[in-house]
Amino acid sequence: MVFAKKKEMVTATQPAFIRTLVYFFCLTTCAKNISGQTRKDERIYPENFTRILDRLLDGYDNRLRPGFGGPVTEVKTDIYVTSFGPVSDVEMEYTMDVFFRQTWVDRRLMYEGPVEILRLNNLMVTKVWTPDTFFRNGKRSVAHNMTAPNKLFRIMKNGTILYTMRLTISAECPMKLVDFPMDGHACPLKFGSYAYPKTEMIYTWTKGPQHSVEVPPESSSLVQYDLIAQTVSSETIKSITGEYEVMTVYFHLKRKMGYFMIQTYIPCIMTVILSQVSFWINKESVPARTVFGITTVLTMTTLSISARHSLPKVSYATAMDWFIAVCFAFVFSALIEFAAVNYFTNAQIERAKKKPGKCPPVPQSTPVKVKDTEEVQQQIPDTNGSLRKRMNYVSHQDPTSQPRAQSTTNISGLGRGRQLRALAGGANGSSSTLSRSSPKSESLLSMASSSAQLVKGTPQPAASTPDVMAGTPGRQGAGSTSLQHLLGPKLERIQMMGNKLEPKQTPCSQPTAAGMGGTSKIDKYARILFPVSFGAFNMVYWVVYLSKDTMVTKGG
Repeated sequence: MVFAKKKEMVTATQPAFIRTLVYFFCLTTCAKNISGQTRKDERIYPENFTRILDRLLDGYDNRLRPGFGGPVTEVKTDIYVTSFGPVSDVEMEYTMDVFFRQTWVDRRLMYEGPVEILRLNNLMVTKVWTPDTFFRNGKRSVAHNMTAPNKLFRIMKNGTILYTMRLTISAECPMKLVDFPMDGHACPLKFGSYAYPKTEMIYTWTKGPQHSVEVPPESSSLVQYDLIAQTVSSETIKSITGEYEVMTVYFHLKRKMGYFMIQTYIPCIMTVILSQVSFWINKESVPARTVFGITTVLTMTTLSISARHSLPKVSYATAMDWFIAVCFAFVFSALIEFAAVNYFTNAQIERAKKKPGKCPPVPQSTPVKVKDTEEVQQQIPDTNGSLRKRMNYVSHQDPTSQPRAQSTTNISGLGRGRQLRALAGGANGSSSTLSRSSPKSESLLSMASSSAQLVKGTPQPAASTPDVMAGTPGRQGAGSTSLQHLLGPKLERIQMMGNKLEPKQTPCSQPTAAGMGGTSKIDKYARILFPVSFGAFNMVYWVVYLSKDTMVTKGG
């Protein structure tokens, strides 16, 4: 009986257990169906996301920063450069196009939903709090709005927000142009919060200092520069309203020298070489050397002016200014060198003109000496001056009237001594002046000729003074013979010497520019000194500036 009762009880509990399992299985299946139907409805109907956004913005105050009154708000930033350049040396600024990204956490925007990220457009930006970031050294910044505002806004489940803008920024780039054009610059981009001090909001780099600023190689559109690298840093700036966190990005630029070599350096070097070519031109070619000097000076002036057009009006001298100044000094010195050569050449000619001219050698002649005339005087004493008077008269007559004068001349033995003395003086004078063509020498030669003819061809004249001649009849004949014997050969020799010298007489040679030709010593020294000096200057200049580290590490 007992066994039968137990068997009935087991048989009665089995259907109840089965019914319970079936019930739980049905309940699980229904739950899965309901959940799947709910998810299907969420994927299909956007009203569900609208309800999520409405719940997020319900009671949200975008005037208050996240964590207001509590912890500091941390804003993480990074920059992607899409286009860098151009860089203006005159304005000392640069321009670039960037994607500026900011990330922060706002727990008021945490949500529960089927998606991890809510990808929204720019309309949501105005409804939530965003950092008041501004660029401290920016001159002009433009947020692109074509065809719609270029802004990206995303919200994660945990309240993290990503906000991205496309901006074109023109920022200031302080430049020190002392080493121009071998210079390098670090152009900064500084940004930070405009209203929140560091006690309320700070900035950090999203990917760390090394990778938070990306500049792809194809994004650089620079002509005169090479973008070497970029570095980041942060600093704290104090002002009257508090201390602010400032993030800084330095873009390191190195200038290219090709343009300046072609436009300035090579023309300056060629101009200096051209100015030194004038040292090899003859110093008598004054127009040619003057043109060389003036043309090269004007060329250097033009080059110096054109080189300054691409630079700001700085108060100090750049490396190019020093090079142009030295080249200008060489060119100007070449012009001054020719002026010195011309001056000293002319001075040498003037000094040579003041010296006695180099006359051709005069044939030696035997002048009538005073000693011979004195012997004649001793032999023929003069008591009358009639011969001297007659001789003076004859010397002033025409050659055509000499025969008539000879026929009418009356030589007295008493006047021969004085006449011989006069002739002796004339002979001495003729020996020193016959080599020059002058009226005095012509008169002396004429007088000598007349005297010779007078001595040879005059007959014994009648006594002009009877009382004197009557007392000395024998002395008159002897005196006439002695006079002819002594003076005849001497006077003939004087006359022949004058006839020989006078037709062959040439003016004394005077120094001329042709006679002072040749290369000046100044030119000889300049041919060596100027090229050597200019070559040494170029060597020192290029070695110093090319080996010098002209790269500015941080903003000058």
